[in-house]
Amino acid sequence: MHPTLRSLALVVGLSTTSAFAQADFSDAFLPMFMPLPTEVPSATNELTEAKINLGRQLYFETRISNGGKMSCNSCHVLEKYGNDNLPFSPGHEGKLGGRSSPTVYNAALHIAQFWDGRAPSVEEQAKGPVLNPVEMGAPDEAFVIKVLKSMPGYVDGFKAAFPGEEDPVNYNNFGKAVGAFERKLLTPSKWDAYLKGDKTALSAEEKKGFATFTKTGCVTCHNGVAVGGMMYQKLGLVKAWPGLTDKGRGDITKVDGEIAFFKVPSLRNITETGPYLHDGSVKTLEEMVQKMAEYQLGKQISDEEVASIITFLKALKGDLPSEYIKAPKLPESTADTPKA
Repeated sequence: MHPTLRSLALVVGLSTTSAFAQADFSDAFLPMFMPLPTEVPSATNELTEAKINLGRQLYFETRISNGGKMSCNSCHVLEKYGNDNLPFSPGHEGKLGGRSSPTVYNAALHIAQFWDGRAPSVEEQAKGPVLNPVEMGAPDEAFVIKVLKSMPGYVDGFKAAFPGEEDPVNYNNFGKAVGAFERKLLTPSKWDAYLKGDKTALSAEEKKGFATFTKTGCVTCHNGVAVGGMMYQKLGLVKAWPGLTDKGRGDITKVDGEIAFFKVPSLRNITETGPYLHDGSVKTLEEMVQKMAEYQLGKQISDEEVASIITFLKALKGDLPSEYIKAPKLPESTADTPKA
């Protein structure tokens, strides 16, 4: 039994083996969660309107990619809850990436970015795929900056976003602009209304689903404002995950004890972001919930319990910020805009 639940059971005088049969402790776990903020601030990247507007343009910009066809939105489709619903995303030559593309919604809340946590922030993450030879395939930072500087609209946009800088069109500022835009990609749901005190925001079945979620032990890793995303965990924690070859965080840290560790995904909008896991190998949410119980918690849960948990997970589906994510008008190319 989860240690918090064991303590609660002892406080109310129940045996730890029968506590769940006699009482519902799910409300006791509510302090482990928080409602979404309106933005995720950064101590090193002030969120200004000019910077956010520039970041939105850059998010949809294809001309910085090799071949001029790929943008951030190609794999992290904002109208599809921030991903492309593919196990692996095709890059500029059609080659597939090595891991499933995670959603960008609510990602700024996470402990780090990418499945292995190799980027500490959304600003740093934004700079990676552009130069990745399989993904957007830009040959180097200099090419990206040359493309952007060739268009007066971008030169003006960078000057407005980074006033006072002698040469604002640079790759670090590219990351800061995209990061600023992503820090407001948030999807509030009925779960947030519930956390704010509206006890009618969830149905009786959704509340029961949350109780099943806590009883099963999912709350151990999936908690906080993003309902996950705040820790690394071994895939196959109590039972070896079948066929796992990806070393996960171990490839980054070179620490044997972190082999097969991955960032715990957020469960917000989880009904919309399949297939699941770093390799997209789990196709349905039902299978994912069952496997998490078995391999992470050492439990065999019933079909009824799986369905109950999913009823709660559906309540984590938020509203897309439709106006905020509208594709912007991009600066016009010039005769000297280079192509890779």
